[in-house]
Amino acid sequence: MTVTVSNFWTPRIWATLLAVTLALVLTGLPQAATAQVTAFKQAVAESAARDADIAAFYKANGYASLWTGRSGKERQRRVALFKALDGAGNHGLPAGRYDAAGLQAKMKAAKTERDRGLVEVELSRTFLQYARDLQTGVLVPSRVDSAIVRQVPYRDRTSYLVNFSKSSPGGFFKALAPKTMEYNALMKEKLRMERLLSKGGWGARVPAKALKPGQSGGEVVAMRNRLIAMGFLKRTNSQTYDAAMQSAVQQFQLAHGLAADGVAGAGTMAEINKDVQARLQSIIVAMERERWVNQERGKRHILVNIPDFTAKVIDNGKVTFQTRSVVGANKDDRPTPEFSDVMEFMVINPSWYVPRSIVTKEYLPELKRNRNAVKHIEITDSKGRKVNRGAVNFSQYTEKTFPFAMRQPPSKGNALGLVKFMFPNVHNIYLHDTPAKNLFGREVRAYSHGCVRLADPFDFAYALLAKQEANPEKYFQSVLATGRETRVDLKSPVPVHIIYRTAFTTAKGHTQYRRDIYGRDAKVWRELSNAGVALRAVQG
Repeated sequence: MTVTVSNFWTPRIWATLLAVTLALVLTGLPQAATAQVTAFKQAVAESAARDADIAAFYKANGYASLWTGRSGKERQRRVALFKALDGAGNHGLPAGRYDAAGLQAKMKAAKTERDRGLVEVELSRTFLQYARDLQTGVLVPSRVDSAIVRQVPYRDRTSYLVNFSKSSPGGFFKALAPKTMEYNALMKEKLRMERLLSKGGWGARVPAKALKPGQSGGEVVAMRNRLIAMGFLKRTNSQTYDAAMQSAVQQFQLAHGLAADGVAGAGTMAEINKDVQARLQSIIVAMERERWVNQERGKRHILVNIPDFTAKVIDNGKVTFQTRSVVGANKDDRPTPEFSDVMEFMVINPSWYVPRSIVTKEYLPELKRNRNAVKHIEITDSKGRKVNRGAVNFSQYTEKTFPFAMRQPPSKGNALGLVKFMFPNVHNIYLHDTPAKNLFGREVRAYSHGCVRLADPFDFAYALLAKQEANPEKYFQSVLATGRETRVDLKSPVPVHIIYRTAFTTAKGHTQYRRDIYGRDAKVWRELSNAGVALRAVQG
């Protein structure tokens, strides 16, 4: 759109400039000085009017400069800003978005007070973009994938300017990035990988689809060299897939969420052959995801990492309980969404109230073929009363018109097992037991309709109840023995964070990698790349 004088000078801008001019006249400044100050402030008002938050800040401060004045404080702010922008790439941010060189050129080219006023606002605009990107992320999660329904803790934009004006410039910028150990560890790993990239990465790929202990030859040597470069194998001249190499493969498998059998099958070989660039992308994506949850997560909280197939209880930053999990299948509407909520209670001996989507899409077709199908599930009316199947003509109903609900009473064979953990949410997602224990032995555990199944649900319950019961196991088992559906409230509700990390670090600082089972990280990287984030090789 072409902006002409007539359509740009809105009544709002006219009113702002009139107020600035009137205020200056009333101060009684000498005419020349008044003209200079007026030119600067009018330029600030004109440029800031395009951004309501920036305009509000400058209006509240009488259109005084924050960056471009001659005071030592303003010089410190400029130095701190450009130092921060220079380090944007360290955080995996799109450095080109901030155009530090262009800003500096505009500052040098500013000859008049009007020029200075325009640059003043440009500095604030860049500052706000950088501050928000670093603190809460470059991307809007839900725009990347609708299943990333995370509520990002955005800060008020004007507050950035207000707080910065009252703070130590350098200290303010240091406080923006997440202060978690995870973010710092990821940042260190990013730099290490960038240095590795400058040296050629891990060398040649292994030209084999699979290898097993006892084999020898060039393919084994190629895998040996790659494992040495990755740090999983000490230097050796062995050309045989011996015990040392088998142990190294096991360590690699453990670090990548693979079955640790020491055999380099097709899945393991595919991971071994992933290059440094792919791992670096995962780290940068993980840093962006860490920014999306840049807030207090709770001294005690539950962390479910979807690609890692685990659920953990975290107390004061340390893992105090961990169990394997099964997550949503990668099809239809089954993938587990990412979000945070608060666990309020558990239900021992739960009934399974079958979700409407399963009732109509899976069970209704079966009932049309055979009214006695899925007999372990009760059919109930709108008042919860059991319906006689023999009195219903199922063939007359569609997905939209089926008037009944379905419920599976408490039992060992219940789809939810013997306990479920509730954090009521619009997604109808919760953690629960399951009778399908065989799935926990699999390497990739994405089979559910979206909820998270736990391998050790009783121990998980004991860990939660330990805060409120002297003998949590005895209490839990006594309630379980009744066979009755029983709600047990948590006296101190526990935050739950369902995250998606294909790169994360351990307590010892080692980086682990997982498969991108839903392809979400690929989407995040694509959007980051479109925003200007780029891989880089760093000498050193």
